[in-house]
Amino acid sequence: MIRTSGLTKRFGPVLAVDGLDLDVREGDVYGFLGANGSGKTTTVRMILGLVLATSGEVELLGQPMPRRARRVLPSVGTLVEGPAAYPHLSGRANLRLYDAMGGAAGRRDRRRRVDQALEVVGLQAAADRRVRGYSLGMRQRLGLASALLQRPRLLVLDEPTNGLDPQGIREMRELLLRLNAEGVTIFLSSHLLAEVEQLCTRVGVLDRGRLVVQAALADLQAPTGRTVLVTPDPAAAVGVLDGRVERRDGERLLVRAADPAALNAELVHAGVRVRELAPERRGLEDVVLESTSGLPGESS
Repeated sequence: MIRTSGLTKRFGPVLAVDGLDLDVREGDVYGFLGANGSGKTTTVRMILGLVLATSGEVELLGQPMPRRARRVLPSVGTLVEGPAAYPHLSGRANLRLYDAMGGAAGRRDRRRRVDQALEVVGLQAAADRRVRGYSLGMRQRLGLASALLQRPRLLVLDEPTNGLDPQGIREMRELLLRLNAEGVTIFLSSHLLAEVEQLCTRVGVLDRGRLVVQAALADLQAPTGRTVLVTPDPAAAVGVLDGRVERRDGERLLVRAADPAALNAELVHAGVRVRELAPERRGLEDVVLESTSGLPGESS
């Protein structure tokens, strides 16, 4: 759905994007992560043909960009760098205007398309209010509604949960997962690592213009070969495990053992009480910290 090869962008002496090889596959929910200034927005703009690359290639839906932009972009819904809208118009009027500018589906069913998009994002009650009175979260919903008007095969979203309260974030997540289940591939940037963990199937991490991680989230979070043990008998457990305890924090021990069931049997046989036992898995925050020079809180 999105494929780049050696994608590079220079702004004078500044190397903003450095030899990027993105691979976003059909059916993905792909999380694009990176600190401020890492090159995410520049990359997205090159993918959509809004900025010309210095070198390298971009394919979108199997077509070269920006050469085939007119053919490709009607099948791509976008919400990039915040939702744009005419504040003096209502949400419904904005969507009618966006639909007319899109043009691909014709005017006959415009009212139905607009009503459906408003319903999908939960803006029916505010549809006839002027956008200048919308909250940031409502503007985000309106931007997503405009991206859905042409029933896209691919959604490219920049911070789609920006400005939403926790309930709104959950509703947006459920909406995107439903769209993905219906066949829409989703490429999104986000600074909310916990949200990406719940939403995305694959992730890419940028650091100073270079792609330092690109993998299935399940592979990144595979068991590490260690087991987290919680026991009311930590001293006894340390004695039984004979040097396999790598870290101890009160009753919580990190044990070099890949098989929790075998470890549990060993401890129970030795009379050590076990309160909790689980394989250790890395969180997405750990992955980002290990692979970049930035902090998760700096991502955008």
